[in-house]
Amino acid sequence: MHEGVNGDGGGDGEDRPEFVHRLGEVVPPPTPYARTYRIRQIVVIELAGEIDLGSAHGIHPHLDAAALWPPPLTVVFDLGPLEFIDCYGLALLLRARRRVIERGGRTAMACAHPQTRKLLAMTGLDGVFRPVLTLEEALRD
Repeated sequence: MHEGVNGDGGGDGEDRPEFVHRLGEVVPPPTPYARTYRIRQIVVIELAGEIDLGSAHGIHPHLDAAALWPPPLTVVFDLGPLEFIDCYGLALLLRARRRVIERGGRTAMACAHPQTRKLLAMTGLDGVFRPVLTLEEALRD
């Protein structure tokens, strides 16, 4: 888990997430399934646990809020802590991606979990999301 500061690196050369509480930039509170923060100008949505119909209530607010940020809009879906995602969860990610792109933004995905990468490949969504292995790589791209 990241410790929140101001996102400008704090002068120590490291990029740290910015937990946003500025007017007009509402971030839903963290849930066991999702949390949203910023690194530089990039919105990161970290998904954890099992993402399916039963956990949708815990991720919907994060995915919906992602597309509302002002431009330039870049959203990274960080699936690093994710244990499982089903087709319903993938549909939620697709919807969020579409909303970001409709606003002129772009998305990236970090995913190292072999089973999740296999599911993305089997559904053809690896070509849509183009997942990279680490959050650091997704932030660079």
